[in-house]
Amino acid sequence: MMAGGFGFGAWAVVAGLFWPFAMARAERPEMPATLTLLDGSVVPSSDFEGKVLLFVNVASKCGFTPQYEGLQNLHETYAGRDLLVIGVPCNQFKAQEPGDANDIQQFCSLTYGVEFPLLAKQDVNGDARSDLYKHLVGGGTRVLWNFEKFLVGRDGQVVDRFRSMTAPDSGKLIKAIEKALAK
Repeated sequence: MMAGGFGFGAWAVVAGLFWPFAMARAERPEMPATLTLLDGSVVPSSDFEGKVLLFVNVASKCGFTPQYEGLQNLHETYAGRDLLVIGVPCNQFKAQEPGDANDIQQFCSLTYGVEFPLLAKQDVNGDARSDLYKHLVGGGTRVLWNFEKFLVGRDGQVVDRFRSMTAPDSGKLIKAIEKALAK
């Protein structure tokens, strides 16, 4: 046993607590070169250089769906300061985004007045995880549910992650956005 009462096993457990965080940074692939919008058009990721991005996996039939309103408010409030909210439809959580591109666009526009870009539907977990989510998640924990938020700084690197329960008007999220915009 080592000094202080910790044996190798205890140190291995403590080190294991920090390992996933280190892996998330070390193994994070680059942002994909292109992103496909909901309408099928492809845009180069370079179009977003110098902006702060908030990626949110969204769904139309989820208990968190009313967050669309807050996301639209963020879009309206911060677009002039280079924040871009980007919705990423995903049907992996209890099939809560079953519609096709037209259904999703109509729902978002008519129900919540969404004007921020929506990407093509994609997987955020599993073997078919999109290249975008490979970048966002890195070696970190899988996406747990709809409306998780990933804040990406002007340099294209993920600076923070917020679970579904974090509302778009949360002080914690607003503070992180403000900090990222100030850089």
